[in-house]
Amino acid sequence: MVSLVLFLLIALCPVIMIKAWPFSNPPCPNCGDLAVPYPLSTNDNCGDSRYKVYCNNNKLEFLSATGNYYKILKVDPCNNKLVLQPPLILKETCYSSDVVDGGFLLEEDLPFNISTHNTVMLLNCSESILLSPLNCSSNSICRVFEDKVEEGKGCFGKLCCHYLKDSAMNSHKIRVRVGGCTAYTSLVDWNPDSPPDSWNYGIELQWLPALI
Repeated sequence: MVSLVLFLLIALCPVIMIKAWPFSNPPCPNCGDLAVPYPLSTNDNCGDSRYKVYCNNNKLEFLSATGNYYKILKVDPCNNKLVLQPPLILKETCYSSDVVDGGFLLEEDLPFNISTHNTVMLLNCSESILLSPLNCSSNSICRVFEDKVEEGKGCFGKLCCHYLKDSAMNSHKIRVRVGGCTAYTSLVDWNPDSPPDSWNYGIELQWLPALI
């Protein structure tokens, strides 16, 4: 069975598997409906322990540096990527559920980083953010989010901005805090011409290929 799985994975992702497959350690079993491809690891007996994820009640989750679990929505082993569900914005407020922990934070010594495919919206911001290069204008997509999307209703009329998470920025955190911006969400591969009901919400992470 392991040989068959190995053959299929090599056929699908030849570069990753040839460089990264550690033949002494198999891939992890599925978690609910999601496959857990190598190098992701849900226990010490499978995958690569440096690429730790968690299978909690049949939900595949990622643990942040602040101790918060984020549901994994999608895994793309051929491109070394996974997508996390953004935190909830608490109902009738403009506070993300992880605001008390400063937002989303990755351990810098782990082989994950926030990809450059994320367009981040910061919501309910203080005026100091106007000194930043972010798009805080009336044309920002955050204005559409707070007006057209139910989760954003509590942020309506408050200062907000958006930015593309590019390579010049810190790739290990999305920061929110009381006294700054108190809420955020993120879109993966956002198209400016796409309507809100087609937006792909998520925090896309990429990982460094594992070496044997």
